[in-house]
Amino acid sequence: MGNGDFMYPSSSDRQCVTHRVAIPPPQPFFMSFKNSLKETFFPDDPLRQFKNKTPSRRFILGLQYFLPILEWAPRYSFQFLKSDLVAGITIASLAIPQGISYAKLANLPPILGLYSSFIPPLVYAMMGSSRDLAVGTVAVASLLTASMLGQEVNAAQNPTLFLHLAFTATFFAGILQASLGLLRLGFIVDFLSHATIVGFMAGAATVVILQQLKGILGLDHFTHSTDIISVLHSVFSQIHQWRWESGVLGVGFLFFLLVTRYFSKRRPKFFWISAMAPLTSVILGSLLVYLTHAEKHGVQVIGNLKKGLNPLSFGDLVFTKPYITTSLKTGIITGIIALAEGIAVGRSFAMFKHYHIDGNKEMVAIGTMNIVGSCFSCYLTTGPFSRSAVNFNAGCKTAMSNVIMAIAVMLTLLFLTPLFYYTPLVVLSAIIISAMLGLIDYEAAIHLWNVDKFDFLVCIGAYAGVVFASVEVGLVIAVAISVVRLLLFVARPRTSVLGNLPDSTIYRNVEQYPNANHVHGVLILEIDAPIYFANSSYLRERISRWIDEEEDKLKATGKTSLQYVILDMTAVGNIDTSGISMLEELKKTTERRELKLVLANPGAEVMKKLNKSKFLENIGQEWIYLTVGEAVEACNFKLHTCKPEESQPWNNV
Repeated sequence: MGNGDFMYPSSSDRQCVTHRVAIPPPQPFFMSFKNSLKETFFPDDPLRQFKNKTPSRRFILGLQYFLPILEWAPRYSFQFLKSDLVAGITIASLAIPQGISYAKLANLPPILGLYSSFIPPLVYAMMGSSRDLAVGTVAVASLLTASMLGQEVNAAQNPTLFLHLAFTATFFAGILQASLGLLRLGFIVDFLSHATIVGFMAGAATVVILQQLKGILGLDHFTHSTDIISVLHSVFSQIHQWRWESGVLGVGFLFFLLVTRYFSKRRPKFFWISAMAPLTSVILGSLLVYLTHAEKHGVQVIGNLKKGLNPLSFGDLVFTKPYITTSLKTGIITGIIALAEGIAVGRSFAMFKHYHIDGNKEMVAIGTMNIVGSCFSCYLTTGPFSRSAVNFNAGCKTAMSNVIMAIAVMLTLLFLTPLFYYTPLVVLSAIIISAMLGLIDYEAAIHLWNVDKFDFLVCIGAYAGVVFASVEVGLVIAVAISVVRLLLFVARPRTSVLGNLPDSTIYRNVEQYPNANHVHGVLILEIDAPIYFANSSYLRERISRWIDEEEDKLKATGKTSLQYVILDMTAVGNIDTSGISMLEELKKTTERRELKLVLANPGAEVMKKLNKSKFLENIGQEWIYLTVGEAVEACNFKLHTCKPEESQPWNNV
């Protein structure tokens, strides 16, 4: 059978009874609306486990739902404890220096980094459903806190107010996160696409690295702006104030951190070397400064860290104008970013270990720990990838590793804080730079370029916005580009011409399958999206152009004229009134051109609405078929037996 030929069914085949496309039974509006809401907000049916249970059992299951620790703690074993103990101590060695570093990045007192690594992990261990997430502060949220609050209050001139605003922003972030989980609105976070996150994280990492030039070069004054132009101008306008002692120390420790990371990547069994490197750097840096009195020669040190556990800060929250607006905006943006990172990291490691985490439950857990943390002198926390990766590689079994880490941090707060007096700030800068280099995922950007150029554009838009404007602008640009792309998908759905694969009843896109045969006198079009008001006009015009092109092609070749237009509606999951109006207009257009419109495989929701709108009566249900193959057979049978207007419904044979 050559290209362009079509083998018609035998007379015996044509006598087969085809299946009529069924119309679903009518469903009350409120029942349909209820089902739609349930699928949107409760796709996992969290109440399923409570069915057919006694009241006491339901109470226990309810507690376990909100406090997963009650589910796994009774089954906790000594073997689990040994694994979690090693993991907890390992991530504590990373959490202590990182916490101090990120607090400095947020323009907050360094001790807050330790406070934020004590209370929130305890809350998450009780409420979180991930076994591998290691809770703590993150660089991007710290940078956002510094830049957004810094627009309202100067941290150097009014440190107390800045600190209180940070607590307030954390409180609002926690309220937002917990509310999204309780209201089952977790799908909102999905609007941050993979390409958006790759570009945003890389841009934020670049900005954070540039900000650390202040510590590496030992500068006292630095710009509060985060864009690359302002940062580089601030760096090179103070060349005469660069301190070579600080630079040499910073480059040396950065080299040490990068070498240990490279070694651990090449030898995964030695992951603990990379995990211990930040704390080792802090210890070595502190000893070096103490022995050489480098603090007297331009090397800045942390100084006194307050000994003791987290003080209460609920009374420090600021809910008065004009600061409440800044705190609310900062809390919303940092809360969403932290939530997206925490859930993405948790899901990634859950996939590796073949277990499931509840996204909405995670939102409640992360939100609750930030609400509680804001009342105990903590700023925003989530599950950072670097710390969680160390926790995963260390062999953690449950969230108890977070408890072990919190106990280690507690002991540090009670007894060891004086030891950090001589810790050089340049070492903290080196730790941050080392961590941030891991967030610049150039391989993912290259992959986006190779697979999807538009996704690459989203990624670069986010990166450029963060680097050349600000973190907030970069995020807005990335989300805006993603939304525009989503709207383009909806407003400009793909349509394609289908042909018959040789020796089969399968019909596929002729561009994808060049050997697919065109059916004489029949144009088969596939619509790849629901038909809504946003795309109905475009589809009407595009289908008309397909018909024009097909007729011109047939006239040029002198073959049979076009008589049937089949719309394959397999991918049309829904249709609105604008879409139905489009089909009605299309039917009138085809009739004026002496063509017959045929529908193939419309879905249940589509059939329901076509029936209610009386379109089925208008087109005739005999012109609606279950498959493209049946529609083509019917059209060809009618073409070779009688004129279309005289033919009887083939699927009534």
